[in-house]
Amino acid sequence: MNFTADQISHLVNGTVVGDGSVTVNTFAKIEEGHAGALSFLANPKYTHCIYSTKSSIVLVRRDFEPEYPVSATLIKVDDPYQTLTGLLTMVNDMMSPKPVGIEQPSYIAPGVELPEDVYVGAFAYIAAGAVIGRGAKIYPHTYVGADAVIGEDTVIYPGAKIYHRCRIGARCILHAGVVIGADGFGFAPDANGVYTKIPQMGIVEIADDVEIGANTTVDRATMGSTRIGQGTKLDNLIMVAHNVEIGEHNVFASQTGIAGSTKIGSHCQIGGQSGFAGHIHVGDHVMVGAQSGIPGNLPDDSKVMGYPCVPVKEFYRNSAYVRRLGELFAKINKLEGGIAAGCSGNEK
Repeated sequence: MNFTADQISHLVNGTVVGDGSVTVNTFAKIEEGHAGALSFLANPKYTHCIYSTKSSIVLVRRDFEPEYPVSATLIKVDDPYQTLTGLLTMVNDMMSPKPVGIEQPSYIAPGVELPEDVYVGAFAYIAAGAVIGRGAKIYPHTYVGADAVIGEDTVIYPGAKIYHRCRIGARCILHAGVVIGADGFGFAPDANGVYTKIPQMGIVEIADDVEIGANTTVDRATMGSTRIGQGTKLDNLIMVAHNVEIGEHNVFASQTGIAGSTKIGSHCQIGGQSGFAGHIHVGDHVMVGAQSGIPGNLPDDSKVMGYPCVPVKEFYRNSAYVRRLGELFAKINKLEGGIAAGCSGNEK
């Protein structure tokens, strides 16, 4: 499907600079652009690419003024990255298949009522008492446990498992292999050091508009609820332990682990392979660099990195010191050698 620059500009409230009749039918990164592709320029470090890109159309900021001739047609917008996201979503919605109906074989427990526009894939299992919202899509090999609730327009991809009584909000996306509501890691040692399992009697509550990446796990609470707030996005391979509470509109990169009963605020950005100790509190608008260890509480607006984490500026300062350790040791050894030689001479 082809779109002209003028048509795209009208959709995104942009301003065309160049040939408004040029057409595109795909997307490409600006450094890999080709004829018929639409690209975007949001990060200044890629500015040089706009002068050599072969893309037909490039989204740029309204205040962008090229220093050299540009062959591509430009569409000036307030936020190129956000605009691109909207265009990708529109095209994806137009091109993606819209499965509906109940495929066989699948199991739907007696008494479970499914709205007409729900999709249930082959080999899915929906247990007694489950509630499935309108427009939900339950892909093949998915398990929805007893008395679980799936909100409207939520998509659960193949192989995901929703344990009993867990609650998933509206417009959520759970990717393949997600497990919601497995037992929390709770064991009590007796006098002989033998561990006895503590029954995990709580649930998981996931609010609206949450997306959870492939093979991420969210454990049920020992008592009460493990909670994930509205709009939060979890990457692949993340572990959320029992009784964790995560606020709204956070992003967590892959392989992050959050230990039990930790509370994390809203609008936080967490880098990959970060680890949070249990029973701590992390405030709002916190930024955590990749591979950081969080052993204690963090106040609002913290920016930390490292293991254990320290303020970002301190981390970079310490890293600079570490890079100079070899040089510093060489100087110390030289000084020690000089001192030893001096002492030896005095003895004579």
